[in-house]
Amino acid sequence: MERRSSLPQDFREVLHCLKMRSKYAVLLVFVVGLVIIEKENNFISRVSDKLKQSPQALAEANDTEASPTPAENGSLASLRQLDAAFSRLRTRLRNVTLQLAGELGTVGTVSPGPRRHVLLMATTRTGSSFVGEFFNQQGNIFYLFEPLWHIERTVTFEPGGANAVGSALVYRDVLQQLFLCDLYILESFISPAPEDHLTPFMFRRGSSRSLCEEPVCTPSLKKVFEKYHCKNRRCGPLNVTLAAEACRRKQHVALKTVRIRQLEFLQPLVEDPRLDLRVIQLVRDPRAVLASRMVAFSGKYETWKKWAAEGAAPLQEDEVQRLRGNCESIRLSAELGLRRPGWLRGRYMLVRYEDVARAPLRKAEEMYRFAGIRPTPQVEEWIRANTQAPRDGSGIYSTQKNSSEQFEKWRFSIPFKLAQVVQDACAPAMRLFGYKLAGSPEALTNRSLSLLEEGPPSWVT
Repeated sequence: MERRSSLPQDFREVLHCLKMRSKYAVLLVFVVGLVIIEKENNFISRVSDKLKQSPQALAEANDTEASPTPAENGSLASLRQLDAAFSRLRTRLRNVTLQLAGELGTVGTVSPGPRRHVLLMATTRTGSSFVGEFFNQQGNIFYLFEPLWHIERTVTFEPGGANAVGSALVYRDVLQQLFLCDLYILESFISPAPEDHLTPFMFRRGSSRSLCEEPVCTPSLKKVFEKYHCKNRRCGPLNVTLAAEACRRKQHVALKTVRIRQLEFLQPLVEDPRLDLRVIQLVRDPRAVLASRMVAFSGKYETWKKWAAEGAAPLQEDEVQRLRGNCESIRLSAELGLRRPGWLRGRYMLVRYEDVARAPLRKAEEMYRFAGIRPTPQVEEWIRANTQAPRDGSGIYSTQKNSSEQFEKWRFSIPFKLAQVVQDACAPAMRLFGYKLAGSPEALTNRSLSLLEEGPPSWVT
């Protein structure tokens, strides 16, 4: 539907017919069900009348002593007919229910099973946008891309100490409301503030299919500048009310964020009886993360680049400490999840980006199995189409990759001296996740020497 404007008129009419057919399918099924129920009720009424006309036969049927077989029109035969009628009614209604669920599930609006909530927890440049698309492509999942960006932009917290705890608590409380489809909570953080629940400033709206589908995609308005817009269709400013309603209609909810790093702060969400939360923590080789950040956020890494190129001045200690702190927070969260505390048991999964890149379809199936959601064919189609590109997609946020060839390109873009700094600062985390240290420039750039230890198919606790 996202490419509706480019489709031929006849094809759009076919899609419209299919859509109308799905709308009337529910009404038709229930009408048929009412007819069946009425028919069976008439039959049951006739049987009941027969029972009222033969009280003697009913008494004999209730007698505990052996008695001759009643006549065909006796009470025992009538009771058997009554039981058979109820059995047929239950079977028919069950078949109608299954058929209805199957038809609606096909169009991606409803799927059987409990409502799941999935949190993809990562850090910047770990491939989280790519992995998040595994859930964004599922028609019955309401997916949000980095909703906490607005909170980070509005509320300022200094790193470390009480401020870090304060930011984590704010992030956690906002996530909780978003999982409950209370999207209005974002209005307090969006700048400029929405008017009448309308905003053209929802961060990366185009990265969430649910915010670009009908009926959330309202007609575009002239002279309204949209900083964040849908990719493949023109939509008006985001109506937060329509988005919240769409969230409630979807079977599951998935959120992706790079702003939650302390797993322990998520315990209230995991224990919330209104949620069925599954946490997927995505990690990547920190040497690859640094190489990617130096390209994506070039201005913030001028010191690193100058030191690597000239070596005239040493790296500032606070830069190295920040790198070490990031690695340690990731490691501590992973160790907590892998210890399998009671509150997190069965609800935590650790995934390496390198494993996803080498076998994206298999890892996607593992993540869906962990989440308790059945993937649709659209997910597999997207993965196949976006992991076999002839070259890496353009743009630092591209999700189109030849994943099996691209995930080790960093080995040829980062100087060995920078790799050594990362290895010194992040060695404990690298050992936990199975990333081998490179002892020489040759070991770093020789692809025949793997820097990845073979781990389990997935870390699920």
